[in-house]
Amino acid sequence: MTPPVSIPLEKGSLIAVVAPASGFDRDELFRGLAWLSTRYRLRVDPRILSRSGFLAGTDESRADVLARAMLDPAVEAIVCARGGYGSMRILDALPWGRFSERPKPIVGFSDVTALHLAANARGITSVHGPNVTGLGRSITAAERASLIAALEGGTLARWSELKPIVPGEARGIALGGNLALVQAMAAANRLEIPSGALLFLEDVTERPYRIDRMLSSLLLGGHLARAGAIVFGGFTQCDPGPDGVTVEEVLRDRTSGLGIPVVAGAPFGHGSPNHSFHLGREAVLRHETIAWM
Repeated sequence: MTPPVSIPLEKGSLIAVVAPASGFDRDELFRGLAWLSTRYRLRVDPRILSRSGFLAGTDESRADVLARAMLDPAVEAIVCARGGYGSMRILDALPWGRFSERPKPIVGFSDVTALHLAANARGITSVHGPNVTGLGRSITAAERASLIAALEGGTLARWSELKPIVPGEARGIALGGNLALVQAMAAANRLEIPSGALLFLEDVTERPYRIDRMLSSLLLGGHLARAGAIVFGGFTQCDPGPDGVTVEEVLRDRTSGLGIPVVAGAPFGHGSPNHSFHLGREAVLRHETIAWM
C-alpha cells in the first residue's frame, strides 16, 4: 500500500530541528534558526548541542531526538542542523514503519542523503535543501524562496539551461543527493533505485580520481544501469590533481556510455546555488530542462 502523502506546510507550521550527523558551529545554527523562526514555529531539543567526538552527540541521543520528531503528530517537517557524517550510524534505530504511516518531509543534504534514500525507498517524499547552519550563512533570497516553495507546495522547481553530456528525455522518480553517501548506501546494500529513476548527484572536496572510483563502483554494482537519467549538480572544490584530469572529464567518461540522458550544471550541491527540490517525487527531463510533477 502506498504511504500517505505529507501535507504541505504553511506559515506558522511547526518544524523540528534535529542533528543526525556531525557537530556544527553554534552561531551558524542560531542564525539559521532565527531565519526559520520568521516563518515557522520551531521545536529544538537541546540535546542537538551535544558533542561526542566528531558527532553531534551519541548515536542513542541523535536517534532518539530524530525518532521523536518523526513520530510527533504536531511536527509537520524535520530540518537537519548539518550534514558531515553520522546519519548512516542511526538508520536502523529509527521508526521507519510508523513514520511511513504518517510521513512528513525530512529536509537537508550532504550526509542527510542517507535519510533521504531510506525515506524514498518507503515511498516518502523528502526535500533536498539547505541544512539549518547553511541557512545561517550567506544564502541567497532565491535559495530561501526555493526552500519555502518545496515545503509549502508552491511553484515546483524548474531548472533550465542545463549542460547536456548525453542529450535526451526521461521521466521518473527523483532520487540521490551526495555521491559519497549514495555509494556508501550501495556498499551497505541499502540503495534502491527504481527502474527509470532520475539520479541526482553532487559532491565536495573529492579529487576527480575519487569521483571516478565512486561512479565506477556504482557502475560495477549495476546501480547506474537502473537509472533513466543522471543529473549532476555542483562538484565543489573537486580540483584536479597533478595528473590534470578534471571532474568534468570524469563525469563524461563514466556516464556517456550508459545509453541514458546525462546533464550537468544543475543548481544544487555544496556550493552556490543550492536550490531545494523534492526527492521521491516524479520529475521530467526534457530539452536540458527539469521540472517536477
